[in-house]
Amino acid sequence: MSENSFGARGKLTVADRSYEIFRLEALQDRYDIARLPFSLKVLLENLLRTEDGEAVRAPDIEALARWDAHAEPEHEIAFTPARVLMQDFTGVPAIVDLAAMRDAILVLGGDPEMINPLVPAELVIDHSVQVDVFGSSLAFARNAELEFERNRERYAFLRWGQGAFHNFRVVPPDTGIVHQVNLEYLARVVFVSDGVAYPDTLVGTDSHTTMINGLGVLGWGFGGIEAEAAMLGQPMSMLIPQVIGFRLTGELHEGATATDLVLTVTEILRAHGVVGKFVEFYGEGLANLPLADRATIGNMSPEFGSTCAIFPIDAETLRYLEFSGRPSEQITLVEAYAKEQGMWHDESSAEPTFSERLELRLEDVVPSIAGPRRPQDRVSLTESKAAFRLALEGLLPSEDAEDEAVADSFPASDPVSTHVLNGVGNEPQGDTGGTQVAEREPTAIPMTLADGTEVDLDHGHVVIAAITSCTNTSNPSVMIGAGILARNAVQRGLTVKPWVKTSLAPGSKVVTEYLERAGLTEYLDALGFNLVGYGCTTCIGNSGPLPEEISDVVGAEDLAVVSVLSGNRNFEGRINPDVKMNYLASPPLCVAYAIAGTMDIDLYDEPLGEDEHGAGVFLKDLWPTAAEVAATVEDAVQSDMFRKSYAEVFDGDERWTSMEVPSGELFAWDPDSTYVRQPPFLDGLDPEPPQIADIVDARVLAVLGDSVTTDHISPAGSIKRDSPAGRYLTDHGVAPRDFNSYGSRRGNHEVMMRGTFANIRLRNRLACADGTPLPEGGFTVYLADGGEEQLTIYDAAMRYLEHGTPLVVLAGKEYGSGSSRDWAAKGTRLLGVRAVIAESFERIHRSNLVGMGVLPLQFKPGDSVAALGLTGREQFTIAGLAGADQIPRELTVRADGSEFTVTVRIDTPREQRYFAGGGILQFVLRELAARG
Repeated sequence: MSENSFGARGKLTVADRSYEIFRLEALQDRYDIARLPFSLKVLLENLLRTEDGEAVRAPDIEALARWDAHAEPEHEIAFTPARVLMQDFTGVPAIVDLAAMRDAILVLGGDPEMINPLVPAELVIDHSVQVDVFGSSLAFARNAELEFERNRERYAFLRWGQGAFHNFRVVPPDTGIVHQVNLEYLARVVFVSDGVAYPDTLVGTDSHTTMINGLGVLGWGFGGIEAEAAMLGQPMSMLIPQVIGFRLTGELHEGATATDLVLTVTEILRAHGVVGKFVEFYGEGLANLPLADRATIGNMSPEFGSTCAIFPIDAETLRYLEFSGRPSEQITLVEAYAKEQGMWHDESSAEPTFSERLELRLEDVVPSIAGPRRPQDRVSLTESKAAFRLALEGLLPSEDAEDEAVADSFPASDPVSTHVLNGVGNEPQGDTGGTQVAEREPTAIPMTLADGTEVDLDHGHVVIAAITSCTNTSNPSVMIGAGILARNAVQRGLTVKPWVKTSLAPGSKVVTEYLERAGLTEYLDALGFNLVGYGCTTCIGNSGPLPEEISDVVGAEDLAVVSVLSGNRNFEGRINPDVKMNYLASPPLCVAYAIAGTMDIDLYDEPLGEDEHGAGVFLKDLWPTAAEVAATVEDAVQSDMFRKSYAEVFDGDERWTSMEVPSGELFAWDPDSTYVRQPPFLDGLDPEPPQIADIVDARVLAVLGDSVTTDHISPAGSIKRDSPAGRYLTDHGVAPRDFNSYGSRRGNHEVMMRGTFANIRLRNRLACADGTPLPEGGFTVYLADGGEEQLTIYDAAMRYLEHGTPLVVLAGKEYGSGSSRDWAAKGTRLLGVRAVIAESFERIHRSNLVGMGVLPLQFKPGDSVAALGLTGREQFTIAGLAGADQIPRELTVRADGSEFTVTVRIDTPREQRYFAGGGILQFVLRELAARG
């Protein structure tokens, strides 16, 4: 119950039903609340409603009400989300931890029933399906069978959790992708609980939780560690953020898609710098931006680095809620509540106060792709061939060069080019061809495919073309566009090149239904884009293996082959271990590149193929007009599809309902399980936390460069037979064909700690002993008794652990960017790493390190590994922790005679308490046990 210091509690009557609300207007006389951005109004309501005098105090509310748009964030507030959203890769370890907490609280004298989600927690199983079978009408059924065969044990565990924990629901596999299910069904926009109406807010265990920002719902990605605390009633500590206003004007030109728009927005915001800030969209252009386009932009928030990327509630929000089958009383409540609270946006709305303002004319957006390794590296389609060749040039001759160099070497894209794919309704402006590039000699490695087809494989050949990910499969315009392009291609006699692995993995069953209703499924099937599953697949690294004969040639000849996907992530080593170059593109362009079969092509000036008469067929001949796409969407996408698809969303099929499931409030851990093991984080937990001590005579486990992502740190993708994790599974009787992926084994710490820092593209500068070249992969040098020995990072860490030697990691800028993977922090801690010293940190990973009791330390401006002359072979002592009442803001680091000062990146008082308690799980458990 709120203390209601500002008299904000009131009533709102909607359609003869009365709701209790906390009115923002109650503060307007003292503070100019009306000027606040939409997102901060949502936070302000949250504080008014949860004011308890402890976590949320009256001065916190006043601090937010007085928000200084230009001040550096310094005031901590406690945000209490309405719900928690999880996917299975990150959700399974969260439920494993909750199960372990039930065991641990017994040791502390507490009641296991105290460990229960106190806010609604919803988990969607979407990350486990892999593209084993493709290009066949049987692909979906077979991939679903293989998914259950591999994951039955963890699915049974989730079924146990659904029964054992209150307030916890699971959407079964083969239903949809978490963020698309959230957008189309789970999101409320306005939440109602015990008669109180308030904005729907959430945290999610996946960084792309921000997709829901497109619907006017404030939420963002947290690590699974913090999500567990949120489920247990702990508020989320955060600093009152700066808010960047992004004004949109005009409308998209013919030929430009929502994907092109989001890649442009990502490039602009990444270049501007919005890490740790809110981004809020406004302006007259919103009226021309369908909800699906807004959600596409919100989805990419992690790629440009902001905490959220939100749109206000307006008429388009209501249209989408009605269109997606939400109850009429819910839609009426959303409109009434938003208008009552000053959260409604229309053409008469005053421009809010923002910390900074950016602007984009939608008509300036041009067809684009992004790659080959980062989502922010946008390339205009006119320059794609030149950009590819330049990236290839930098990649091939420099296997032992620093991997950061290539990513910054692309030709600059022109943000104001007005080139269009076809001129229907528009006169093309500017040059009609791509950038001229020098010829390159093809590599042309001859090979024979499994069906006997003889082909030449070359650098730049597209071996994976995947319509995948919630980013674009939630958007009917680009999905229908892909289907129409496929139809036009088939009718012109074009086919996909035989070396391309094609797949269609939509985010909900609604997609396949409207493609079928539009008569487009048969054409996508004809090009090999058969349904392979409802899940993240290629975008999360579940692309499945390439055909063996292709994989063998790629490996033997060290070919730089390409994937093209309609996703949001294209980091090194993520999509497929055989693929070095990965490009993000719209679904229609995924189809086009699959037909072309290569990235080394100018899609404007060179034909994709030839028709039956030998005439060249160009992309402009196949590209659908905006009017055609809009008419097809209008005819094919209907509200009844949403109601039908989600009527039994939690039920599951016969495989799901027929599983044998354990029962009881405590989970019966199987000591022989290779999927679900009792984690060690809470072993030997004492009622009182130990004293904080200095870190003395630590060794360096890894010296890493800039932009090391959680894909480099956290285990993901396939498990190699000869890796430490592969050897562990083999020793436990698991055949290599049954290894499954790292993501599917996140409930087993033994597998995950062995895969931490084991990415095949990781470059550890400490891994070269006695002047040997810098290798790729999870290797390091074990330093002891004056000698050096090259080992896997896991094996070296275990040796250090045996001798009681603490470890540190040294890194450059943007350490931990990427997905919100709790195992990037959990694995780091289990390897014995006590501190990470980096030039800068990604927000979620920094917070997760704190949550696991790992100290995030930041070099002072101008300092770095190179600037300080560090090699990583020094012994490190981090002084200033022992005996301190609280963790200092600065600490002294001594490294073999040199000394420097670092900033402690424990940013809030609550994080101080978490770290002092040994980690967030330990802190929460002791607090719950103390309540009795």
